Amino acid sequence: HYKWRVYEPFRFYLSEDKNDVIEVPVGFVTDLATVPRIFWSLLPPDGEYAKAAIIHDYLYHYPLRNRKESDLIFLDGMKVLGVPKWKRIIMYLAVRIFGWKYYHSHTIQHN
Repeated sequence: HYKWRVYEPFRFYLSEDKNDVIEVPVGFVTDLATVPRIFWSLLPPDGEYAKAAIIHDYLYHYPLRNRKESDLIFLDGMKVLGVPKWKRIIMYLAVRIFGWKYYHSHTIQHN
């Protein structure tokens, strides 16, 4: 998989409350959407859901929310970005079914 680096901080507001925000810092490295290469013609890693995928990767790496909440934030982010419903469903089901492996292997343990 290719890697991308965030070059300017970006925020995703979870509600009308301006304090309910996830901010991805400069320097965070992501592979955007972790999609097997065979499916890239339909679901490229840098598709219209890329910003939601960055937030999702960040939440998997730094567990600010549990896995289910992180996956729902990904789903909501895709909706906000105008991703077609069929793609949102496929991407959401993929992270629910396969995401546990990445969540547990990439999460930084905070003591």
